[in-house]
Amino acid sequence: MLERKLLFPNVIEINHQAGEIIGCNVYIVFDGADWVMVDIGYEDSVEEIIEIVRQLDFPLSKCQTLIATHADADHVQGLSAAKQLLKTEVCAHPIAAESLEKGDKLKTFAEIEAQGISMEMPPVKPDRLINEGDTIKVGSLELEVWHTPGHTDSQLSFRMGNLLLSGDNIYRDGCVGAIDAHHGSNINDFIKSLTRIRDSDVEWLLPSHGPIFRKDDAMLDATIQRLNGYLHMADFGTCAIDWPLMDQWEKELADGVEPQ
Repeated sequence: MLERKLLFPNVIEINHQAGEIIGCNVYIVFDGADWVMVDIGYEDSVEEIIEIVRQLDFPLSKCQTLIATHADADHVQGLSAAKQLLKTEVCAHPIAAESLEKGDKLKTFAEIEAQGISMEMPPVKPDRLINEGDTIKVGSLELEVWHTPGHTDSQLSFRMGNLLLSGDNIYRDGCVGAIDAHHGSNINDFIKSLTRIRDSDVEWLLPSHGPIFRKDDAMLDATIQRLNGYLHMADFGTCAIDWPLMDQWEKELADGVEPQ
């Protein structure tokens, strides 16, 4: 058996437990023998992760649910395999459920032709749809569901006391989850979600990638300010709301301004 490396009471993260990066952050929240898993990662790491769970002395039959923070392949490609092995249910946001049921390779980023990325996306039907204000019970514990869109339209976060399992909203270095209209990114929504996190009284952020960290309002302020700038940059294509250079150029054309 493995000694449990608790990050916080009732919380284990699989990469931290293993002492190496296996994939996206996979959280186990438990109370007694009952436990849930938040995200699972790629299909080829499922058996390794479940073996770690077994070695941690969690009864596999007591997995209450597998939770998808959102439907990107690096978080959920292994969901179908894990569901079959653990014989448990899957929870997801209604928008994520559409992609999961279809095994949608494009929206989940399982297939990006321009970069030569092509992997399977085994379909899986969520048994329970969860959204803002719902709760997920684990023994006597409760995870409060937050809908925090921005990175994707289905992005969920989960609050437990002073902890927030914050998905791909924000990382310790101030970076955020990829912004791409193709999988439902929305910069205005992202700003609202980050503002909500900043203004909350949670103390610790448990992201879907990278190290856990204490909430830093100054860092969140800087990230929100940066995303506000993204709204006016051509770099972000249809995720931006305008491109001020075009207004400036229109005026220069009308005024007959020559290139300088």
